[in-house]
Amino acid sequence: MNAPTTQSVATTERVDYQVDPTAYKHWKVAYDGATATLTLDIDEDGGIRPGYKLKLNSYDLGVDIELHDILQRIRFEHPEVRTVVFTSGKQKIFCSGANIYMLGVSSHAWKVNFCKFTNETRNGIEDSSQHSGLKFLAACNGATAGGGYELALACDEIFLLDDRNSSVSLPEVPLLGVLPGTGGLTRVTDKRKVRRDHADIFCTIQEGVRGQRAVEWRLVDEVVKQQQFAARIAERAGELANRSDRPTNAKGITLTPLKRTIDEAGYHYQFVDVSIDRKARVATLSVRAPQTNTARSEAEILAAGVDWWPLQMTRELDDAILNLRTNDQEVGLWQLKTAGDANVVLDIDATLVAHQSNWFVREVIGFMRRTFARIDVSSRSLYAVIEPGSCFAGSLLELALAADRSYMLDTTDGAAVNTLALSAMNFGLLPMVNGLSRIDARFYREEQAIGAARAALGKILSPREAMELGLITAAPDELDWADEVRIAIEERSALSPDALTGLEANLRFGPGETMNTRIFGRLSAWQNWIFIRPNAVGSSGALKLFGSGKKPQFDWQRV
Repeated sequence: MNAPTTQSVATTERVDYQVDPTAYKHWKVAYDGATATLTLDIDEDGGIRPGYKLKLNSYDLGVDIELHDILQRIRFEHPEVRTVVFTSGKQKIFCSGANIYMLGVSSHAWKVNFCKFTNETRNGIEDSSQHSGLKFLAACNGATAGGGYELALACDEIFLLDDRNSSVSLPEVPLLGVLPGTGGLTRVTDKRKVRRDHADIFCTIQEGVRGQRAVEWRLVDEVVKQQQFAARIAERAGELANRSDRPTNAKGITLTPLKRTIDEAGYHYQFVDVSIDRKARVATLSVRAPQTNTARSEAEILAAGVDWWPLQMTRELDDAILNLRTNDQEVGLWQLKTAGDANVVLDIDATLVAHQSNWFVREVIGFMRRTFARIDVSSRSLYAVIEPGSCFAGSLLELALAADRSYMLDTTDGAAVNTLALSAMNFGLLPMVNGLSRIDARFYREEQAIGAARAALGKILSPREAMELGLITAAPDELDWADEVRIAIEERSALSPDALTGLEANLRFGPGETMNTRIFGRLSAWQNWIFIRPNAVGSSGALKLFGSGKKPQFDWQRV
């Protein structure tokens, strides 16, 4: 059952990213000591929208919303878990990937947002493997195709059943005229180090690869006969668990339903509020600091649990971002604001840094890292508006550093001083998907500029000091403030959303690539383009005609 909300009066049904474990339709979760087994057993009639059946263990957005929730609960509610095993509850099929009929009837925006969320969920698996001591094992006990193989690719290791049926494949190009949209092409090369010629064959055949060849081509780590499969998976899960530093006897933190109200005006939580001006196509996303730092010791932090401000604020912010991206697609500019006492946030940041080795604090920092990264890869224009009473300090300053532009009022009114501040959280604990802190990315790793910013760590900075350090875009005075901000917003809102998406994606990450920037940049850009081409989605396109028995008609021009 979903968390209580006041439903919007919008004409289209909203997607809700909050789910209750008792209402899972598609996943079964079993806990056995240090191992959690996630069994994909999809309800054919349980699609998030009408118009298709989820046959052959294929998935849609609803399946991945459940998976995201499961992973969050493993991170926070089950600290004893060290290995997560993915397997299937269907005979002869692990997962056939994204439901093709769902893609065929969905709008372009729906397809792209669906791919983005599934990408983020799989990136989150790798993030937890790198930072949280969780290891992931794909036990592919049947045909593993498309997005099913992409889920396996996100895991640390892939084991494939050695029989005549089980194989791995990325059949999107030959079958649908599109690309594997959830990182498949990139992970095959960047992560699995599959040789390019082998990858070229693999990605252009429908039937996939099985058995020893799958091992030789580095597509999987092991193939195991049916009789030994379950025992070998259990053995390897235990071996991976022994490498983890997650606690064996800690008490988990229950993720209770968020307290929120959703209405036509926006999304309203305790520490996060989103107000939407639909006519102007602008959302104002405001984050508020707590009045005091009430938890400084590990005991106090654990006692605060789900109500500890860094966790509660991040849960609210994450939910707001996902709602805005999916349910308010015409709102193209997010105005980022904060409120509260900067010293309180700096104090909380110091607590986070001091206790970052504690399992719970580490998970909170990881959640903050992934949530701020959602902002970076959201196809929305981002303007930070820094006014008297703002609290762009430390971890909340990341909102301004993530923005495409930041405007800070240069006030001389002593009763309403406008400031911002840096903390240790700005220098590596909350990196972007390119692996760099937003300070490093902002200054292209230039030592002088970064050193000057680091020297100001903990200081309360005036608008002029922030300008001198390069931390903001502009600092208009009181005479120019209202007009400059208004014009900047109006001009931005009048530009082509398609061109802005391309512009922002190219400017936000700077030089140098990682696997994740290639997934969110190069791969996503090509998929976005292919999704609107007639060879895929035209009346005679491969994706549209799938299952009809008709052969697609291609425009053979290479462009």
